[in-house]
Amino acid sequence: MITEHSFSDTYITLAHGNGGRFMRELIEHLFAKYLDNAWLDTRADAAAMPFDESDGELMITTDGFTVDPLEFPGGNIGSLAIHGTVNDLAVAGATPRYLSLNAFIEEGLEIAVLDRLIRSMAEACRECGVDIVAGDTKVLRRGQGGGVYFAVTGVGKRCHSINLGIDNIEAGDCILLSGTAGDHGCAVLLAREQFGLSGTLKSDAASVFPVTRALLDLPGLRFMRDPTRGGIATVAHEIASAVAGTVKLLESKIPINEQVKTVAEILGYDPYYLACEGRVMAVVSAGDAEEALKRMRSAGCSDAAIIGEVHAGRAQVILETALGGERILEELEDDPLPRIC
Repeated sequence: MITEHSFSDTYITLAHGNGGRFMRELIEHLFAKYLDNAWLDTRADAAAMPFDESDGELMITTDGFTVDPLEFPGGNIGSLAIHGTVNDLAVAGATPRYLSLNAFIEEGLEIAVLDRLIRSMAEACRECGVDIVAGDTKVLRRGQGGGVYFAVTGVGKRCHSINLGIDNIEAGDCILLSGTAGDHGCAVLLAREQFGLSGTLKSDAASVFPVTRALLDLPGLRFMRDPTRGGIATVAHEIASAVAGTVKLLESKIPINEQVKTVAEILGYDPYYLACEGRVMAVVSAGDAEEALKRMRSAGCSDAAIIGEVHAGRAQVILETALGGERILEELEDDPLPRIC
């Protein structure tokens, strides 16, 4: 007996991942519907990407996204997958161009939910000026996934003249943050509902390319990073370890949303370790710090601030409190908030 199915079914079934008609219809009538562009050919196993390397070098990054819940205030796993990949290229000094997408969809996921995620993904691509040029779809048995996981690989181009790297950092350099810390982690935490809390806070998930582009020709720019998992404290530890020096963060200068402070205090989280998905931490020479701050704010980052500096000494991260005391920020070991990005 043959069971009739169609793409109008309400939920994803294993048949949508078997390589046959149902999978073809899923790709053509959902993924290709929203992600269609000049380079995407769903009938091919590889995409040809025109790329002139005469004035730059090829940059590539890859990332996986396993957010719970799939939709949260300010975004969803679809838009986040694009922003997260674009941001990894942007902080490396590259202009993002092309993406490939792998979707691991759990049997039973509502097609209406998947439709919203892919539509949001397409909107993020348009905003970021990138195209998804290749992809793959797999369906997992019920209970073997979290609704849907995305894996995205990004390709971009960086000018030969750009020299960014954590090893460029020197004692005396200043650390800047482009906006409030911990918004994404706190927004996802509130969306999980099991904590019984609510609020108006939204994730900061967005492309940081406008900010990084504004900083790239600054002579004193040493390094940039987007403080995702582990937040700004974890990036500070990466810097301290790489330069074998002390990173001092200034509590009075770090911009933090009042809702983030409140939720973190109630639930026992430290906002310095909560994820950001639309922020840049940049390290610049002391002489260029004020210019870097000015450029961040001109790029739309009104909350940008100089939040710390790098000192000679032992490899550690110290928070200078608003009262003038000091607290050591230990390196993160346990994952306090899994499936955040």
